[in-house]
Amino acid sequence: MWEVARRPRWIGMLFVCLAIAAGFALLGQWQISRSVEDGTVLDRDTETVLPLEQIAAPQQTITTLAAGQRVRFDATTVDGDWVIVGERSNAGQPGYWVVGHVLVNASSEVDAAAPSLAVALGWAPSREAAEDIVEGAPRVEGEITGRFLATEPPGEDDFENGEQRSVSVAALINQWADAPSTVYGGYVVVDDAPAGLDAIDSPVPTAEVELNWLNVFYAIEWAIFAVFAVFLWFRLVRDAWERELEDEADALAQLN
Repeated sequence: MWEVARRPRWIGMLFVCLAIAAGFALLGQWQISRSVEDGTVLDRDTETVLPLEQIAAPQQTITTLAAGQRVRFDATTVDGDWVIVGERSNAGQPGYWVVGHVLVNASSEVDAAAPSLAVALGWAPSREAAEDIVEGAPRVEGEITGRFLATEPPGEDDFENGEQRSVSVAALINQWADAPSTVYGGYVVVDDAPAGLDAIDSPVPTAEVELNWLNVFYAIEWAIFAVFAVFLWFRLVRDAWERELEDEADALAQLN
């Protein structure tokens, strides 16, 4: 078979198949490079406190630059709109958050034009302790500083047992007494917790490198195509060799 493979025709075909395989390999390499998302760490200062309206706006999608930024704003509490969110760890300890509803830059609690914002006020080690704080009608007034975070999906909530485990703005809107006219798409973890609650641990956000697995799958496909291109040359050479053996066997049979 290798005598057949060394013929000029099949050597030329080998070069063609190798060129095709190289093209597939380059395409696979390109897909791998595309699979890395957010590979470049954004050089941004999240710890400088900025006005909330400078980095986000009501009814708008939270940008990558806005998520994790420390902000300040004037808040007016909407009484009664407090929610207890479970399974929230603080310094490694399981517990509960007290999450409320404030109006940003509002002239009063009934300022219908002021945008609404969810705020995570503090952490308690038990539901009973969190309920005691809520019964005391905590208020958040004046200038507030904290870390602005994107809304969470409500998929982790335990609906069967009635336990809320996520800070989902969409879910909170349905729980507040009055539907807001405008609302921020994220929430703020406030820096200073009221008496009875611990300040929520809100570390500096870090950028992580994530893979786009669809692109990885495409890269694997291109690698398979590259191997198949070389195998195709081998298969064609083998078929040609087997045909020559069959022709020789037929010729000998006719002579006999």
